[in-house]
Parts: sequence; C-alpha cells; structure tokens
Amino acid sequence: MTEPFLRITEIFHSIQGESTWAGLPCTFVRLTGCPLRCTWCDTAYAFQGGKRMTFDEILAEVQRHPTQLVEITGGEPLAHAGAFDLADRLLGEGYTVLVETSGAFDVGPLDPRVHKIMDLKCPGSGESARNLWTNLEHLTERDEVKFVVKDREDYEWAREAIQTRGLDDRVRSGSLRALLISPVWGEVDLEALAAWILADGLPVRFQIQVHKLIWGAEATGV
Repeated sequence: MTEPFLRITEIFHSIQGESTWAGLPCTFVRLTGCPLRCTWCDTAYAFQGGKRMTFDEILAEVQRHPTQLVEITGGEPLAHAGAFDLADRLLGEGYTVLVETSGAFDVGPLDPRVHKIMDLKCPGSGESARNLWTNLEHLTERDEVKFVVKDREDYEWAREAIQTRGLDDRVRSGSLRALLISPVWGEVDLEALAAWILADGLPVRFQIQVHKLIWGAEATGV
C-alpha cells in the first residue's frame, strides 16, 4: 500500500509573524497549491511545484527544529485531505499545532486540539465570495479570525462582519480567542487604521506582520 504523502513547498524554522502567537519560534510546514487568487497574496510561489513527502519524511524534518510549535500553512492547506491527517500526526507527537486557512474550506474535521487561524476574505482580496460562513460554527476559544484589509472599504466590511455575525460578543465572552485586523503591507496608512479601530471600539488585535519588519517586505512567514 502506498504511504500517505503531501506535496510540500517548504519546511522552515522562523519567528511566527502573525496572530496571537506572533513573536514565538515556530516551524512552518507549507503545503503546495491553492485554488484562491487573493490580489495581495505574498506566497504565489506555493501555488505549484513542491516536493512529494511522506508523513514520516515531514515529521523527520519538523523534528530537526528546536520548537514544539508547528504551523500548517500554504497555499491553502485544507484543500488537501491529507492536511487533516498531518495535523493529527503532529498532535500525536506532542506538538502544538496551528492551521492557517483561508476559510474557504470546511474546518469542521480538524481535531479540536488544533488552533485554527482562519481568514475571512474582505472584498479587496477579490475572493470574498469564497468565504464559507458555516466555518464560524466550528470556531472555539482556541481559534482566531483574521481580516486582511487593504483600504477603508475592507475595514468597513470587516467591522460589519464582526458586528452582524456576533464575533465581537464571542471575543468578549471568551468563546473565540481573538479577532485580528491585518493591513496589506504597504497599502494602508497604519495610523489611519488604528484610528478607525479606536473610533469604533472594536475588540480586535491590530497586527503587523512581524517577519516583514525583521527581514523586509518580501519575507513570508505564514
């Protein structure tokens, strides 16, 4: 019987650049392939190519790095059925597992021990029609929702989604770990975005991509 495998763009050890986990050393497993084409994507190199690796090979590479925090990312990891099994395998080995997902694929089958970092795509991404809103039903106090905004229109869309979907109440009650507002690098005035958040009193975390501050605008870290 053929061993299960995934197509992997890269496995690397770096500083986590986003989410409430930002700043922590983390090992990233970047799967190859994504059916979305966000206008601001900075990982288009992961759309194709990659290397076929068995789960044993992936685990061996992860174990080379001195951290127990692992993120499965892409591309879009949940476009691959094997990503769910990889998360299970890593959890079984004692790792803390983050999954960074676009929100366009069902997160329900993920083990509840996984920490989901899930995008809701704003209009500026060109992919807001792909949001799978039923995913909100599967989010728990371990999980985070991220909005990547490129302009005021995106911010207002995010604000409406937060309020109409009750995400603000879920954060305040602790049934959702965090809401993240992340500016598209170089496209949003940071002071203006901060002012919008403060004026609206949104219970969000304003995050900047730490890896780009360290290694420059071309760096990718999630």
